[in-house]
Amino acid sequence: MAMSENIEQKQSDPAPEQVPEFSIIIPVYNEQAVLSALFERLYPAMDALQRRYEIIFVDDGSRDRSAALLREQYQQRPDVTRVVYLRANAGQHAAILAGFEYARGTYMVTLDADLQNPPEEMPKLVAELDKGHDYVGTIRHQRRDSLWRHWASKAMNKLRERITNIQITDQGCMFRAYHRDIINAVLDSHESHTFIPALAYMYAGNPCEVTVEHEERLAGESKYSLFKLIQLNFDLMTSFSLAPLQFFSMAGMGVAVISFIFVFYLAIRRLLVGPEVEGVFTLFGIAFFLMGLLLFGIGLLGEYVGRIYVQIRERPRFLVRDVLEQQPSHRDTDS
Repeated sequence: MAMSENIEQKQSDPAPEQVPEFSIIIPVYNEQAVLSALFERLYPAMDALQRRYEIIFVDDGSRDRSAALLREQYQQRPDVTRVVYLRANAGQHAAILAGFEYARGTYMVTLDADLQNPPEEMPKLVAELDKGHDYVGTIRHQRRDSLWRHWASKAMNKLRERITNIQITDQGCMFRAYHRDIINAVLDSHESHTFIPALAYMYAGNPCEVTVEHEERLAGESKYSLFKLIQLNFDLMTSFSLAPLQFFSMAGMGVAVISFIFVFYLAIRRLLVGPEVEGVFTLFGIAFFLMGLLLFGIGLLGEYVGRIYVQIRERPRFLVRDVLEQQPSHRDTDS
């Protein structure tokens, strides 16, 4: 469960007419180079919808001027802007969960700060929500990432679809919309490693996907290296399926049967033909293959055990240092 330093200062519930319809949650980590452009495009796009909204920026322990820029933006638009400052870097998904806990909207939209998903595409998601969908995923029309990221993401998507029941066409795109009921279920799960789009998809009763445009990163660098992408997909697969363990068990059984047949064959051959030196390197190759398979299985088993270890510690996923928000006003009922 999230912990906040100002948790004792519980804000009173706003009046019904002040409750925003949409909450836009944006995690920010060292994005000073792109924030000004984000502000210039995001607020006009939301104002054009003519719907009640709030924008929640979650500073994920930035070490550049991102925190200061967010404070300046809050001072300019305090009516629709809220800023949640995390004490230390907790990761993208933990930052989004922090935004969910402070969001007040009926619908919640997650958006990255790098402007690769244009805020002008917001009406497409809103239109699907208005149709009654409780989960709206997105598919990037033409990805502007590097070639290796594109193919790696494609391969991981196919692998994930084969071993889980999560049918997400483009799992790498965080530009998604959810009904509050879905997010409440996500927050109640209390999982130490939470892949939000997949978990929300499991709880959704009427999901859909829309195609959105994709732009090149305006400035800065991606926070997802190849190692982090692999780690993310390991988390995804081990969170939602036992298929990797089951596959390894079947593979181990198959290799054991083949190894037994091979050893039996060598024993019979030794009795009939006699000892031989030929084939020693083949045996070495087979032995190394089996050792590699065994080490992979131990690592896979360790992934599941590690998740159990992290879960039972029950450490908070994030710590909130401060929150910038305008306290809601109430009508005077004495008349």
